[in-house]
Amino acid sequence: MAERTASPADRFSPVRLDASEYIASEIRLYVERKGLKPGDRIGTENELAREFGVSRPTLREALRLLAGSHLIQVNQGRSGGIFVSATANESMGHNVSQAIATMLATESTSLHELLEARIYLEVPLAGLAAENADREAIEEMEAAIAAAEGYDPASDEFRLADGHFHKAIADAAGNELMVAFTSWILEVLQPSLVAYMGPALQGDDILDQHRRILRAIRRGQPAAAQRAMLQHIEHVRRVVRKLDARRSG
Repeated sequence: MAERTASPADRFSPVRLDASEYIASEIRLYVERKGLKPGDRIGTENELAREFGVSRPTLREALRLLAGSHLIQVNQGRSGGIFVSATANESMGHNVSQAIATMLATESTSLHELLEARIYLEVPLAGLAAENADREAIEEMEAAIAAAEGYDPASDEFRLADGHFHKAIADAAGNELMVAFTSWILEVLQPSLVAYMGPALQGDDILDQHRRILRAIRRGQPAAAQRAMLQHIEHVRRVVRKLDARRSG
């Protein structure tokens, strides 16, 4: 028999899911359609098994997949059940952060590579923030800068305020998917940078750079906001390179 040549339709046909994967997908869609938020109750195992017409073992495997993705949590007891633990975007962001943390720990990626990736994410976000930021977003950024003033850049107070500033920019950009994709910057990269750079960071330099970014966003100048964010990240890259040279010398 002649070998059949794959058609475009064959190459792009949907991936076949097993029963538990299919039910996990259906539960995700159910949560989205109902607009359920973290903390909302989805139901019990019995209720969901009846709702989706599957056996308890199949449902439990689907729930295990969803729990592994940080989308749901299963609580035991009289008032227990299946609850939403995160939105789809939050879950995706958490999974990306976990994967990058593992890559960093196993040295399959480096701080230099993560900083380079950060440029391609945060520079455009700064431009979008300049286009979309409202008064509340501007005030969030102002408050984050004020909260960092007077603290050592290696302190928890400075690190948290720094993260708040960058999170406010991502939120102001108005793209929820991009916010999810950048969560690893705050959850993994920032703590790793602080641990590596420590006292080599100058808080006044960082805050001056933040103020320049904020000024461009406040004025609604996307190109200036992107330029200021790029200069900020490049400054951090220079500090890391100097530390590398000093420690390897």
